[in-house]
Amino acid sequence: MPQNEHIEQHQRRHGHKPDHWEVQRKKEARVHKNRSKMAQKLFGLKAKLYNKKRYTEKVQMKKTMKMHEQKNTEEKNDDAIPGGAVPVYLLDREGMSRAKILSNTIKQKRKEKAGKWAVPVPKVKALTEDQMFTIVRSGKRKKKVWKRMINKVSFVGENFTRKPPKYERFIRPMALRFKKAHVTHPELKATFQLPIIGVKKNPQSHMYTTLGVITKGSVIEVNVSDLGLVTPTGKVVWGKYAQVTNNPELDGCINAVLLV
Repeated sequence: MPQNEHIEQHQRRHGHKPDHWEVQRKKEARVHKNRSKMAQKLFGLKAKLYNKKRYTEKVQMKKTMKMHEQKNTEEKNDDAIPGGAVPVYLLDREGMSRAKILSNTIKQKRKEKAGKWAVPVPKVKALTEDQMFTIVRSGKRKKKVWKRMINKVSFVGENFTRKPPKYERFIRPMALRFKKAHVTHPELKATFQLPIIGVKKNPQSHMYTTLGVITKGSVIEVNVSDLGLVTPTGKVVWGKYAQVTNNPELDGCINAVLLV
């Protein structure tokens, strides 16, 4: 047990004091008084930062309260008024639409969050170890079978040097080592040949990510400095992520879509 968890261990063994929860409730009830005192005591830069933080919290609270108040309001919608004749019992209801503002905003935020991390290839077919590796037999009697040759395309850095054959566990053939990828910009509708910086994520396995194996659905980092992309502050973007959309070992090239 770590040294700093003796209080938690005591609470697990013997429980809390009889008045523990009442003390906690009173402590929480006094929080606003303590914060008010803090705001009066602070001065200078600390006061500015503290007041700004409190102001943003209050604004957020007011917005939330307003949304809850307007959750089930009814608003008149002129576009919803039908053109033809309407029965008498529907006259009072025409052009009314319920505005569930709070639920709509939550749904919108969820959509934005999902859209932010959406990738061109959301699902990939799992590869077996037999498809990924070939067993390399070595030694005088061919009994040593701990070596593996990678059958898929891989990326290695500029300063990469192979280990001596005696110590090499995974062999990446020269013919299957790629340094560049054909990256398509989804908004510009143009394709560029860009140098690969590294393999960020291989969905098949973490081991394949560390080995630099590139399969369909892998997320790679490419050098986009030649494209002239800049951040809102005006700095040149150097590296960006792209997802591989083809099977490089079958096509002989890496095709990817830039994640913007």
